[in-house]
Amino acid sequence: MEAFLLIVHVLGGILFVGPVTIANSLFPRYVPLAAEYGKPDYSARTLPVAHALHRISRVYGLLGLLVPVAGIALALTQQRFGEIWITIAMVITAVAGGLMAFRIVPAQSAALAIPPDKRAASRLGALAGIFNVLWVAVLILMVVRPGSDYVS
Repeated sequence: MEAFLLIVHVLGGILFVGPVTIANSLFPRYVPLAAEYGKPDYSARTLPVAHALHRISRVYGLLGLLVPVAGIALALTQQRFGEIWITIAMVITAVAGGLMAFRIVPAQSAALAIPPDKRAASRLGALAGIFNVLWVAVLILMVVRPGSDYVS
């Protein structure tokens, strides 16, 4: 069971969290900034690409919930739930999830609205950067495991 949970946890991170971090990072580049949504835009800022990136952020963000669920189940199975690095990783994951659900996805929706909210669009790059740094911190914790008392 441990091997299965570990595979689900790692694969979920690769297949769901990875695309979300990329979609969030690319979204500000592709969302049109002009209020003239009806006119063709031949620059890199295209509405269909922005909509696709927003859909990836929403759908894969929800599917990404599988990663912490599998991680918690794995920690319980291995009887490691009380280790500090797991607790810190869970807190950081919760912050990243909250940022995604309550700031990034709504800001993307606002940037795609007609008329677009340009302030929301301008904040998205910074929010994506914070989101990505949070996941890098979780990855470091998963590899380094500071304070781990687990002997394999």
